[in-house]
Amino acid sequence: MVRVFIVDDHDLFRSGVRAGLGNTVDIVGEASDVDAAVEMIKERNPDVVLLDVHMPAGGGKVVIERVREECPEVEFLALSASDAAEDVVAIVRAGARGYVTKTISAEDLTVAIDRVAEGHAVFSPQLAGFVLEAFSSIPVSEVDPELDQLTKREREVLQHLARAYTYREIAERLFISVKTVETHVSNVLRKLQLSSRYELTIWAHNRKLI
Repeated sequence: MVRVFIVDDHDLFRSGVRAGLGNTVDIVGEASDVDAAVEMIKERNPDVVLLDVHMPAGGGKVVIERVREECPEVEFLALSASDAAEDVVAIVRAGARGYVTKTISAEDLTVAIDRVAEGHAVFSPQLAGFVLEAFSSIPVSEVDPELDQLTKREREVLQHLARAYTYREIAERLFISVKTVETHVSNVLRKLQLSSRYELTIWAHNRKLI
C-alpha cells in the first residue's frame, strides 16, 4: 500500500482528503505549514506527498526543494485549487511528478497517487498542455534527454563523483549524508542505464560536465 503524506493549510480539506482516500492508501501524516511538513516528511519518508501549491512561507515549491536534498526517493503530487499555468510549470520544475486540481474525484486521486508512486507523470487533462508548452519552448539544441531526467542534486553528485571525490567527501561538500549520496548515485546509474562509477565518469566527460 502506498504511504502518503498530506500537506495543506486548510484543516477541513485535509480531513476531506483522508475521508475520500479511505483505506486505499496508508496515510502516514499531515502538516499545515512548510516547516512542519519538511520536518515530518523527512522523518516518515512517505512514498508520495500530496501538497498544496499556495501556502504561507513559500508553499509547495519550497517543501519540494527542502525535502528532495535528503529524501530524493519521495515523490510529489501537487493537489491545488489553482489551474494557472505559472503554478503548474513552477511546481513541476521544482520536482513534482504530477499536478491535479482539487476538483478531482477520490477515485481518480487514488489512481493518480498510485501512478506517481510508480514513477509516472500525472496531470489533470486541462493542465497537461501547460507543461508540454513550457518544456517544448526550450530549444532542442539545449536539451539532452538523458541529462534532463536527472534532478539538480543528482547532477551535482554526478559531477563530484566524476571528479574522483569519495562518497564521504561528496556528502561533506553538499551537506548531505553518505547514505543520501549512495541513493543519488544509485538513481543516476538506473536512469542512465550505467553499471559502474567508471562508466559514469566517461559519460560526464563526454558531456563536459566536469
